[in-house]
Amino acid sequence: MAIQVGDKAPAFELKDNHGATVRLSDFRGRKNVVVIFYPFAFTGVCTGELCEVRDRLPQFSDRDTQVLAVSNDSIHTLRVFAEQEGLEYPLLSDFWPHGDVSRAYGVLDEEKGCAVRGTFIIDKEGVVRWTVVNALPDARDLNEYVKALDTL
Repeated sequence: MAIQVGDKAPAFELKDNHGATVRLSDFRGRKNVVVIFYPFAFTGVCTGELCEVRDRLPQFSDRDTQVLAVSNDSIHTLRVFAEQEGLEYPLLSDFWPHGDVSRAYGVLDEEKGCAVRGTFIIDKEGVVRWTVVNALPDARDLNEYVKALDTL
């Protein structure tokens, strides 16, 4: 089961598409964080969602918010994906130990070995303030993220 609104967001430390370590705690007290779990790089729905985030990134930065996208792909796959699609925000690899962070957030599909489409808005104090979890084929509505950020 996915974590719920009001829960303390599980801490994590993952490598990004450039091999740098990113910790959720790096943003505590400084920025809100939108954590976007997605199944796989280079797939149609995932590419569409992440490119829409790319195109609307100022709507997040204007709201003092860092976007972190997480998949179970390797950092090498994520590097090529980010370069190909012009994604300038961190793509984090939950590759090994496989799916630990996705599992902690309750969005790992154990049978398929990938995260489902879960999004968590975490405030500056590390508390989950909004969440949505969609099935693998179902894209999320980015407008809902922005509305939720406006309530913080």
